[in-house]
Amino acid sequence: MSPFTVPVPLTQRPAWSSLQTESANLQATTLRDLFAADPSRVDQLTFEACGVVADLSKHRVTAGTITDLVALAEQSGLRAHIDAMFAGEHINTSEDRAVLHVALRAPSDDIITTDGANVVPGVHEVLDRMATFANAIRSGAFKGHTGQSISAVVNIGIGGSDLGPVMAYEALRFYSDRRLTMRFVSNVDATDFVEATHDLDPERTLFIISSKTFTTLETMTNAHSARQWLLDSIGDEAAIARHFVAVSTNAEEVAKFGIDTDNMFGFWDWVGGRYSMDSAIGLSTMIAIGPDNFESMLAGFHDMDEHFRTTPFERNLPVLMGLLAVWYRNFFGCQTIAVLPYSQYLKRFPAYLQQLTMESNGKHVTLEGVDVDVDTGAVYWGEPGTNGQHSFYQLLHQGTTMVPVDFIGFAKTNNPLGDHHDILMSNVFAQAQALAFGRSAAEIESEGVPASVVPHKVMPGNRPSTVLLSDLLTPYRLGSLIALYEHNVFTQGAIWGIDSFDQWGVELGKKLAQAIIPQLTSTIDPALDHDASTNSLITRYRDMKRQ
Repeated sequence: MSPFTVPVPLTQRPAWSSLQTESANLQATTLRDLFAADPSRVDQLTFEACGVVADLSKHRVTAGTITDLVALAEQSGLRAHIDAMFAGEHINTSEDRAVLHVALRAPSDDIITTDGANVVPGVHEVLDRMATFANAIRSGAFKGHTGQSISAVVNIGIGGSDLGPVMAYEALRFYSDRRLTMRFVSNVDATDFVEATHDLDPERTLFIISSKTFTTLETMTNAHSARQWLLDSIGDEAAIARHFVAVSTNAEEVAKFGIDTDNMFGFWDWVGGRYSMDSAIGLSTMIAIGPDNFESMLAGFHDMDEHFRTTPFERNLPVLMGLLAVWYRNFFGCQTIAVLPYSQYLKRFPAYLQQLTMESNGKHVTLEGVDVDVDTGAVYWGEPGTNGQHSFYQLLHQGTTMVPVDFIGFAKTNNPLGDHHDILMSNVFAQAQALAFGRSAAEIESEGVPASVVPHKVMPGNRPSTVLLSDLLTPYRLGSLIALYEHNVFTQGAIWGIDSFDQWGVELGKKLAQAIIPQLTSTIDPALDHDASTNSLITRYRDMKRQ
């Protein structure tokens, strides 16, 4: 039995019943009604954490809804879940592991223990080694095999070993050393590797191979192609040690590849891949933006961690956002949540959140291994504004599916240029306003619109959104935003009673692929023992290759 087992099933908890009544009452109530009924609504439903202001007033909730949601969190043992995570208990029950990404950004004098050991000194030992190496690359002190300094860094990974680093690089490109070219390879499709390296000089290129086990199929396929690419140019096996470093825990395989294990940066089994961008997986980030900026990013993470750990639930921003996600998933049947950053630098943030949220909470059984009796894990998606406005916003405003939206905006821009930023941010406020309040038939008729056109221009409104507003996108701010969503996801998982930290769902496809690969590469027609569809596809693929 899980240590977090709550005696009363989720749907039988008192707060759940109250929320069912509340949601039924709100079906016929609009956001226009809610704002008209409560002049203080905005003040009551605006919260701040670590410099992030969150306006939650445009959600289909009342003060009573928030009270009931907080009660649900309490009745679901959220406090015990939080305390257990920070205490280093094995809350990843299916893998019997602690979950301590919060230790990756803890100050050096903190004490966070698991299995009787304080993990913080080890974290800072790795961070210090990363900083020394990053400074050597940035200063030109580290030389390639032919004595030239490094001008390009290629991170090779997949999943959390790619999505975090590439998102962080794009988000913090303003703070990066522009003398360095940063590239990222993840897809086993050869095109990804070829396009990433086609204009690089092998003598001045460094590869970071990010794989905890150093056996990940896609990553190691790309790594061996990178190895051959280098040798085809330089021709000396000794060059591998000067042009490759590893983020891994498998010293034997790293050494076998030819990498100097002094340039191997480790992490721990209590770090999940999608929570690892602030570990050694972030080496490419540190090289790009420098150790000081990386430290500032870690401070942003840590401050949001502390807000989540210590703030009462009724004022706890990650908790409130997680509870609202549960509210819409389970009481309104919403299947997706859109995250729309109004910052071009955050163009990869929605993709990063897809893994964070969907790999974490796409689960169908509880911690006890029993089928869940409610829906879990909404689909997260999005694009940067204002691009999305000319793409999918039509459905958000007038479609038949309600999609809660998170808007992310900043009061200042890293790149002032005329009125660009004011125009950008006017769209944040306008889109949230339009989603919430829409445009009625009467309002459209008053503008003299022909009666036959009026129905087509009606905007129903009553579509919920959060506006997250802060001053400027900095390394600190990026850290606090990521931690905000990490703990938002944690809150949802705790309410649903699922394990947000395993990912068994990615394993079956990998295993089946291993069986199929030799059937695709064999020079003789293999005996096929799959289902009829798969057998047919393999046969057609082989025929097409021969043609």
